[in-house]
Amino acid sequence: METYEKGVAQLVAMLGEEGAGEIARKFYDLSPAFEREAVSVVFGRTWSRDQIDLKTRSLCSICILASLGRINALKINFTLAIQNGATKEEIVEVLLQVAVYAGYPAALDALATFKEVIGDSNT
Repeated sequence: METYEKGVAQLVAMLGEEGAGEIARKFYDLSPAFEREAVSVVFGRTWSRDQIDLKTRSLCSICILASLGRINALKINFTLAIQNGATKEEIVEVLLQVAVYAGYPAALDALATFKEVIGDSNT
């Protein structure tokens, strides 16, 4: 199976047809070439690997993206994490870890984004 097709299958497995289509459309609207590469590499080559489970992969991704201040990607990964079995409490806990190593401002921005994504008044 081609990595793009594998990436689409991975996205669908995590988000369902509608959610996967929404992510792919966001990427495609930016650039069709970007969409193809992102789906192929990120989901077809990396997220589809078996060495760690999807929940762990999601939590790792949240830590990295929060540390780098990548808010748009964080929004996507908060949704993926919840779909992959992470609890709200686990996500908040990894963001506390981010605060220690990447700084409280990075964690603050990530927590505000998480609150926005889940629509919760008390994260």
